[in-house]
Amino acid sequence: MPQVVTKPNNRQLAFDDMRISVYADRILEGLDMLDKERLVRGVNSKLRRDEVTGDEISNAFMMSGLELVTKEEPNWKFAAARSLLTSLYKKAATNRRYKSYPEEPYGAFHPLLVDLVKKGIYREELLECYTKEQIDELAECIDYRNDLLFDYIGLLTLAERYLAHDFDGKVMELPQERYMVIAMYLMHQEPAERRMDLVKEAYWAMSNMYMTAATPTMSNAGKKVAGQLSSCFIDTVDDSLEGIFDSNTDVARLSKMGGGIGVYLGKVRARGSDIRGHKNTSSGVIPWIRQLNNTAVSVDQLGTRKGAIAVYLDVFHKDILAFLDLKLNNGDERMRAHDVFHGICLPDLFMERVASRGEWSLFCPHETKKVMGWKDENGRPLGLEDFYDESVGEGAFRKKYEEAVNHPLLSRITVQAIDIMKRVMKSQLETGTPYMFYRDTVNRSNPNNAHGMVYSSNLCTEIMQNQSATVVEKEELVTKDGQTRIVISKVPGDFVVCNLNSIHLARAVPHDVLERLVPIQVRMLDNVIDINNIEVLQAQYTNSQYRAVGLGTFGLHHLLALKGIRWESEEAVTYNDNLYEKINYLLVKASMELSKEKGHYPKFQGSDWQTGKYFDQRDYTSGERVGEFVTTEQWKELQAQVQQNGVRNAWLFAIAPNGSTSIIAGSTASIDPLYELLSYEEKTTYKIANPAPDLSEKTIWYYKTAFMVDQHASINMAAARQRHVDQGQSFNLYVRPDIKATEFLELHLHAWRAGIKSTYYVRSRALTIEECDSCAS
Repeated sequence: MPQVVTKPNNRQLAFDDMRISVYADRILEGLDMLDKERLVRGVNSKLRRDEVTGDEISNAFMMSGLELVTKEEPNWKFAAARSLLTSLYKKAATNRRYKSYPEEPYGAFHPLLVDLVKKGIYREELLECYTKEQIDELAECIDYRNDLLFDYIGLLTLAERYLAHDFDGKVMELPQERYMVIAMYLMHQEPAERRMDLVKEAYWAMSNMYMTAATPTMSNAGKKVAGQLSSCFIDTVDDSLEGIFDSNTDVARLSKMGGGIGVYLGKVRARGSDIRGHKNTSSGVIPWIRQLNNTAVSVDQLGTRKGAIAVYLDVFHKDILAFLDLKLNNGDERMRAHDVFHGICLPDLFMERVASRGEWSLFCPHETKKVMGWKDENGRPLGLEDFYDESVGEGAFRKKYEEAVNHPLLSRITVQAIDIMKRVMKSQLETGTPYMFYRDTVNRSNPNNAHGMVYSSNLCTEIMQNQSATVVEKEELVTKDGQTRIVISKVPGDFVVCNLNSIHLARAVPHDVLERLVPIQVRMLDNVIDINNIEVLQAQYTNSQYRAVGLGTFGLHHLLALKGIRWESEEAVTYNDNLYEKINYLLVKASMELSKEKGHYPKFQGSDWQTGKYFDQRDYTSGERVGEFVTTEQWKELQAQVQQNGVRNAWLFAIAPNGSTSIIAGSTASIDPLYELLSYEEKTTYKIANPAPDLSEKTIWYYKTAFMVDQHASINMAAARQRHVDQGQSFNLYVRPDIKATEFLELHLHAWRAGIKSTYYVRSRALTIEECDSCAS
């Protein structure tokens, strides 16, 4: 056994077996049924040296706890977390130079703010908008007991990726302080008389793990040398050399600040099209995608990982076949782009042709505009991509498509629709992508279709907002006061911004706090819009015009298991329908109340919110589909209130993947089924066992894992939710590598027919897929 323990200040103490026993009692307090003697034996087996440090003892407790984690004894992950927490407290005390590490170091919070503002790590607003007395009052609200809610992998993820460190990499923040700093920063522009109460409410929501903020907000709020607070962006590329290169520059600037990017390329002319009348000169979209691929690699996200970019193209674009092969591992490397993700935009008509084994024609968008002569009310030329079917089975797109097919002067490529679909499915089984974006379904339910159109989605397929290309109007030399400048004028397009956070269903629902929780979440999201400073000005402008937010959820399977509801049951479908209707009701109501206080978003007039169509279209007011938690009369009353007072935000609901933050909260990701009952996180020298949340003899029967559940059951639940989600869901399909083509096709047809707006990854056990951190709310 060791003889001496060396403390961080190099003070040496005699090793005391009793202190090991006392510490074991402390970290096992409240964790019933865990065997203290097994833990102590494991610790002692790792300390066979003459001299050890305090850190080495903490690590021995952590490692011993992790080694004991099994499906039968999952709570060892909390014992390991408590040892990590002790180590974190000690390091923060040493780095911040206070003598001890009490579990409630209230007096250390104000000095922390002063020190990190002075060092340029925290933003000055934290001291400018709050007095010392107010900061001390907020410090009294910090509840360090809530640190015990973390399991080991959740706390480790938070400590490594989100807590504030100094420029030497030393940890300075404690977990509850991170939540308080986020709350203070997001509320710092609120009126002084309400600010403190709102900070406390936001802290309550995060500290109790009733919600999580998106990764950019979680990591960057209150910090000075950091990225922005929004998660993802979507650009629409204009069909011009200036537009293409400007888009690439904008993508680089946003990637530098940690944003994930979606890029719609459906307006860019196809390979072989003319340029300024010169025939067969265009190289098509693939070379420009390769440029974006290079941008993703060379302009990384805050120096931590390569940029994350998704590119989207319509299935009626002439370059679609080459596009579908982008990420394959064979063929011409000059036509590949392995570091971007890709999505395909699909109208109803194409899916109908797939089902009926019909033909499908491909067109160049530039040639279509030139030959067909379609124009909008302002005389601007339109292409096929600018139309959608307003109702199932009929509408503008299919009429324009037939006109294009029958026009004798418009060139086209005609193939079998099922052959395109085969290429899609082949790529999905090999790479997990392309994502599927059902454009007619999306635009039919777009509450702001009076002001624009949705062409594609984002990096994680949950954001669906109006898009348009930014166009360079003119470039001129201007001389003023003896100084010559080059002035470039642009007409800003709708450059989509997504601001995200998510409800932890498995905590918020059982604790019955949704009515209190959703309003503070909406306010937090809305404040991100005003606080954020986005370098790309058209994105900043679009953000201010629509004020779009995306409240999401995670922990669905966790909640179902706690409630004893089987994933593959009609009860699960009904529960999804009722629960998400309630969340949407609270969400719309919260945005309406915020509109009464601060005003509606500038483009409210003419929207489905203003006309009331939003509520009628979803059968909230007909009385024919009455939910368990919200009555028809409540919906009608809310409809009238919205028409009178407006809503603060043009879009409200979007369910993101929540990969990282669901790990922090110790729950299941997003709306996905549990991946494994016992999964492992690989570290350099060891593996961390991660059991299913709240795994017990009761819940294990309701934790059927992702590759075992019937994917049609998952689709049915997603379809029930979709009625209430005004944007989309990051909805994954889990398939076996040997799935039959007919079964795989039927999954896609089912998802489309059920009214799901998009599908995200196709996950196979043969694939390793890198998660998107930008939308990990």
